[in-house]
Amino acid sequence: METILYWLLALILIGGLGVAGYWFYSNYLGNGSNSSGIFGSPRERRLSIVEQANVDGRRRLVIIRRDDVEHLIMTGGPVDIVIETGIGERKSAAPARINSGNDSERAVFGRQARPLGQPGSEG
Repeated sequence: METILYWLLALILIGGLGVAGYWFYSNYLGNGSNSSGIFGSPRERRLSIVEQANVDGRRRLVIIRRDDVEHLIMTGGPVDIVIETGIGERKSAAPARINSGNDSERAVFGRQARPLGQPGSEG
């Protein structure tokens, strides 16, 4: 009878250690954990995937929202690309600038665009 109680107590102890280990993993080491420990309040989620669409077999477009600002990203190709940023950004109260045709306000690029079909400089 004592051996049965001994093995039952050992089984309960091992099960309790397993539950405690799982709780520790999910609260402190788990990815995507939304808690901040034992006594802390849960953290506010700042990052979310709003929408995603397949472009082809490998690439996909993803709209990601962080702090109420959305970003359009293309993933899955040789390089991940940020296509558009600041979607849904809160606009400031300052009035919009009106381009008066002044050349000093135009965008400045490092080089002129190549015509299509022309090879780039090898160097």
